[in-house]
Amino acid sequence: MSLTEQTQELTNNFINGLDETDKSAVMQGFDLITNTPYGENALNVGEQAKDFTLPNATGGDLSLTALLKDGPLVISFYRGGWCPYCNLEFKALADALPRIRELGANLIGISPELPDNSMSTKEKHQLPFDVLSDVGNKVAREYGIVMDVPPSMVPLYLKWGLDVPAANGDDSWELPIPAAYVIDRDGTISFAFINKNYIERCEPVEIIKALEALAAAA
Repeated sequence: MSLTEQTQELTNNFINGLDETDKSAVMQGFDLITNTPYGENALNVGEQAKDFTLPNATGGDLSLTALLKDGPLVISFYRGGWCPYCNLEFKALADALPRIRELGANLIGISPELPDNSMSTKEKHQLPFDVLSDVGNKVAREYGIVMDVPPSMVPLYLKWGLDVPAANGDDSWELPIPAAYVIDRDGTISFAFINKNYIERCEPVEIIKALEALAAAA
């Protein structure tokens, strides 16, 4: 199945398993997200990516500048290792990673989780790429992709054991909009997928196409 088919199946199973009260709260949350201008000012194709230096899961630091010295970079902004949609995306990206590297590019994930939680995510899902910790969503904010968990969803998150502030080490319920970027070696954004509807994710084939276009133009 494609990633889109997998996320749709996950959504259908999730919604069908809710009682009417919880289902109403979820629908209210989706309506709020849909009608809030999250991501409208996000960095996009043709713009210069914002530089950053962030800790990885093993205690080191990685910067955009340093990563681009080795070739183009794919960045996946994700909500956290607790998010089942992110986990499906991780699997799809891991499967695509050999082709990404064949095209001379690298891949990283960025989330607001504390480094220890990023380490848990990397180990639990056996991710073959670095995940960086953007505590406070500072980098996500510079990229214009920060959103709030809808108030109607907060009690449900806690009910389901998803304590976002605890995972992120702050008092907010802020998360990055799931986004995928391909950044050329000169720092120019050549591909961007930004979607505040967090159940819809970028198909890795689109990332591969963007990298193939960069390789052909080199």
